[in-house]
Order: sequence, then C-alpha cells, then structure tokens
Amino acid sequence: MAAPVEVVLSADSAGQLFNCAVFDPHSGSEFLSYRGGNTSSRSLTVLNGEYILGAQLGKNFINVWEIQRKDQLQQKIVCPGTVTCLCASPDGLCVLAGIAEAIYLWEMSTGNLLAILSRHYQDVSCIRFTDDSSHFVSGGKDNLALIWNLSSVVQLDSSRAPEPRHILSRHSLPITDLHCGLMGPQARVATASLDQTVKVWEISSGEMLLSVLFDVGIMSVTFDPCEYFLFCGGSDGNIFQVSLCSTSLNHDKTFQTDSDGNQVFNGHRNLVTCLSVSMDGTLLLSGSNDETVRMWDVQSKQCIWSINHKGPVTNAAIIPAPANMFLVDSHPAVPLPRFSRHLNPSEQGDGTGSGGMCLRLGANTQELDGTYLEKADELYSLMCAVTDKEMSHLHTSVRVSADRAAICPRDVESV
Repeated sequence: MAAPVEVVLSADSAGQLFNCAVFDPHSGSEFLSYRGGNTSSRSLTVLNGEYILGAQLGKNFINVWEIQRKDQLQQKIVCPGTVTCLCASPDGLCVLAGIAEAIYLWEMSTGNLLAILSRHYQDVSCIRFTDDSSHFVSGGKDNLALIWNLSSVVQLDSSRAPEPRHILSRHSLPITDLHCGLMGPQARVATASLDQTVKVWEISSGEMLLSVLFDVGIMSVTFDPCEYFLFCGGSDGNIFQVSLCSTSLNHDKTFQTDSDGNQVFNGHRNLVTCLSVSMDGTLLLSGSNDETVRMWDVQSKQCIWSINHKGPVTNAAIIPAPANMFLVDSHPAVPLPRFSRHLNPSEQGDGTGSGGMCLRLGANTQELDGTYLEKADELYSLMCAVTDKEMSHLHTSVRVSADRAAICPRDVESV
C-alpha cells in the first residue's frame, strides 16, 4: 500500500490505550500508536517530520518519540513548569511552550532558550506559528491574543523586554483556541473565546475583520485552506460553519443558519475541543470531550467515521504524513541531546544541565559565543577587513607599476 499523503494525529487525556495515535483520514483505521503518559490540550506537535512532542498532562515535562519508533518513549524534556500549550515551527527551527503566563522559545539548532516572553497576565492557553514560521500568535486566559514577530523577539537587545507586534484585546472572556491561515505575515488569524464569539484578524495590521456571535461558548476554531469557511466548535457539541464569502460589509454579525453556507454539524454530545480541515478542504476532523474523534464530509455535513477514545480528546489534527513515518529502517538525521532551561548558558555551568535537551541540526553549529547580531557584526567586520586588504594590495600594485613606468619610459612605450 502506498504511503498516505495526510494522516490523523490524535490524543486523549486518559492515555489507557496510547498517548497518541495515527489514523487513516479516509477509513479511520489505525496506522501507529505511541505509548507512555498522556498529553494535555493544545500540546501535541510534530518536530521537523522526525519527532512527536507531547506535553504531559498536569506535569512539567514533554514526552518525545522518534516518529518511526512508536513503541519506545525516547526522552522526557523537563521544563520550568507545567506546559499549557506547545507548538513547533513549520520549518523545524524553533519550539514554543506556554508555561503559566509566560512563553518559552527554544532554538532547535543549539537547544538554547532564546526568550521568555511575559506579556500575558494569566495562563497561556494556545499558541500557533504562521505557515512560514515568521510570526506566532498566543492566546491566554487574560482575554488577550498577541501577535509576535519571531525575528524581533530573537534579535532584540537582551536588556529590553520583547514586545508583541499587535495586541488583540476585543475579547471579554478567556481565549480557548486560535488558528492561523496561510500566506505568512499576510495571513488572517481566527480567535475563539468563552465570550461566545469568534473574531478574524489581519496579522499585518492587527485589524479586526469579522466578529461572529454564537449562542454558546466556542472551544475550537479553524479555517479551510482556501478560507471560504470558518469552522467553530461549540460547548454544546455542535460545529458551526460560517461562510466567509458574504457580500455584507458588516464586521459584527450573529450566526444564523441559511442557504449561503452557514450550517451546523450535529453529532457530538459534549464540547468540541479540536478542529482540523484536510488540504483539499473536503474533510473536517473534530475531537470532543464525549471521547470521540469524528471525520465529516464538509459538503454533505455527514459523519464518515468515528473513533472511540478512552477519555476526553485533547488533540486531533489532520497533518501531512512525514516522509519517513512508514519507513521501518529510517532514523532521524538529528539526535536529541538537551534543552537549556536558562536564558544565559553560563548559568547552567557546562551547558549540559540535567533539566533539558539540545537539538543540533548540523556539525558546524556548535559555536554558542555571542548573539545573532554580534555574529553578524563580526562577519561584516571580517568582510570589510578582507576588502580593505585587497584594496590596499591593489593600490600598492598600481604604485609599483607607476614607479616602473617613470623609471623605464621606453619599456613602457614599447609595451
């Protein structure tokens, strides 16, 4: 059988059968399962197509599996506190973790802790990267969503506290979920909240484009890839489909079913915690506290299959199938050493403290002296020095030639 293009990755809070498992999106049959512990909500992510990371429910560590070695828990990454949400960048270079009200940013090529962002006033509930890894958005129980520019966070002077690019403050109750669309910094982001609204924002300007009011609190949200529809998971078990192709210029509206694409998926018996749409926009995946994962046909609103879990579903997503997920003899190209738990590597002595992991993507990335800007300045100075040396050598050669011409004019004329 040919390897699938997409797979379903899901986890529940019980962890009796497995921590997380991989399923066929078309039939619901199980491909793989990963054992050991259980994963908290919004805390299951794939790193660089080679590792699965899942934050342990209610604990201060992250479970790590090699994506091919499903029966063996590879590593436990100890963190400074209980991880409330977790996300790896699409390019595999960074990992973000929400720990209490702070966001921790690690660089995967060195394992260094690059930043601790403390701009939320209560626990961070969800965090997502844009598809090009240039920005990320965090949502918290303080009712705020913050848009961050990754390069600004990483390269900012360590003496100054990093600031978000935009602060989205139009929600009146905690944010439960968010989803970033495509197009990198030009993308739109949707935020869901217990205030019974879903709001759509523009990342580049921070402007609110749309606010939809529902009769219930919204626990999950996602777009389809073309952003024709917005899917919202309610606390009553319903999934609401909102058309984004309306010609109405009104930025605030109340959800009502109609023939223009605003419809409801019925089937779950408890709040819908997770939503995800396939690449072609035809399939919708949902996970719920009723302990089921369901796959829906978007056009007909019919449930194609349902999988029973042993506990409330904490994570469920349709993801591109990693290239080596089904290659038994394949191994990650990158080992898993340790994460740093300190912003300053010198604080942990030899840099290999017992609390973390360092992931090196190449043999020539071991130098940890200086920040990115310091290294760039050093490289620029070196380039200028080489250029000055070459110019000096050129001027010397010109002067020597001129002296020779003055001494031997006949030879020059003959030449």
